[in-house]
Amino acid sequence: MDSGVIINTLLILFLLWIVFRRFLPLQGVKQITTADLKSELKNKDIQFIDVRTPYEFRTRHIKGFKNIPLTNLPRLTNQLSKYKEVFVICQSGMRSLKASKILKKQGFKNITNIKGGMNTWY
Repeated sequence: MDSGVIINTLLILFLLWIVFRRFLPLQGVKQITTADLKSELKNKDIQFIDVRTPYEFRTRHIKGFKNIPLTNLPRLTNQLSKYKEVFVICQSGMRSLKASKILKKQGFKNITNIKGGMNTWY
């Protein structure tokens, strides 16, 4: 087999792996809908984090959520307890998924991403 064909095949496989990894659910992170979230909002054992910008948060947010913008999260995780569950929301679910990855890398065990984010909150 030609080495060029092998390299192209490996490159294609690598790119497919990246695409699949990006869209597969993050292992160890639960996914819930905003409808499911409503029954959890009174739970005092959960840390509710909104990772949108301060402007987005001021414009519209869910009572009980603390605003820690995604860009600040890596250096502000010390404000959160690794032993309590963390629910993460953003506008659409993409930034909260990135935030979930950051929390997971920093040793948080109980992380829940809110699918659809504020776009699906009514």
